[in-house]
Amino acid sequence: MIQLGQYPAARHVIAHISDTHFLGGGRPLYGSVPTDDHLSQALAQLEASGAKPEAIVFTGDLADLGEPDAYTRLRGLVEPVAQRLGAQIIWVMGNHDERPHYSKQLFDADATDETQDRVYDIGGLRIISFDTSVPGYHHGDLTQAQLDWLTDVLAAPAPHGTLLAVHHPPIPTPLLEAMGMLELQDQKRLAEVIRGTDVRAILAGHLHYSTHSTFAGIPVSVAAATCYTLDLTAKDRILSGVDFGQAFNLVHVYDDQIVHSIVPVGETAEVTGFSAEHWAEIEAMTPEQRLEMFSSKSSSFNSREAASSD
Repeated sequence: MIQLGQYPAARHVIAHISDTHFLGGGRPLYGSVPTDDHLSQALAQLEASGAKPEAIVFTGDLADLGEPDAYTRLRGLVEPVAQRLGAQIIWVMGNHDERPHYSKQLFDADATDETQDRVYDIGGLRIISFDTSVPGYHHGDLTQAQLDWLTDVLAAPAPHGTLLAVHHPPIPTPLLEAMGMLELQDQKRLAEVIRGTDVRAILAGHLHYSTHSTFAGIPVSVAAATCYTLDLTAKDRILSGVDFGQAFNLVHVYDDQIVHSIVPVGETAEVTGFSAEHWAEIEAMTPEQRLEMFSSKSSSFNSREAASSD
């Protein structure tokens, strides 16, 4: 496809998925949420998008109760898709995950209670899976040993910079104050480690809704869940989970910018659009002709009849 705007193609494309919350035996979450089906739909849309991600990052709460079968089924769904896309799978620990089963079932390693921190090189882009979980609790925290390890990893910049993938996002949650009780503790310690390094973005989950902020001068992008989301307008509710509004993110990494795009999950009905068959016409046009055809409000392209009948 030819370049139509001012920007060249992104140097890297990463899919960011969060909070799958699988249960053992394929049981529906809370008796009604089909977590497996929702993730299958998200993966189908990812493949259909043509995005060709180099990595698929899952930012935690992969299993709801940390059951071995939940991780096995998750791998069974994700690995064939990743193989077809040629994408590296990057798992991140969440507060609902259990380290022994996580390490054994997802990495074919010995079951362990040790923190699950890993580094990946994606064609010069470094992605760090950083474990913010606390065994037996739902809030997040980091040990001094982890912070020392991260300091050592970040001491040498990566060719295309670093993405830090965590479960608990180090940001305020003004629309959901209750999540403040379950946030990452003592966040200034993490800020001291990553400020001024080559970390270009922080990918996170945990909140079950999409949001963005900055931390230590670094952009933070939180992906909504594929299982269920939280209703931020629910009246007289501390928390209100709903089987609606699931999404994943696509992360496009440019030389000096990163774009995070939210992709809603679910079947849709097109109300207007144009067939991809028109690409041949577009490529044959000069830049001036394209501007006149697609920008001019009086062009045939911008008529309601053309958009609704193609």
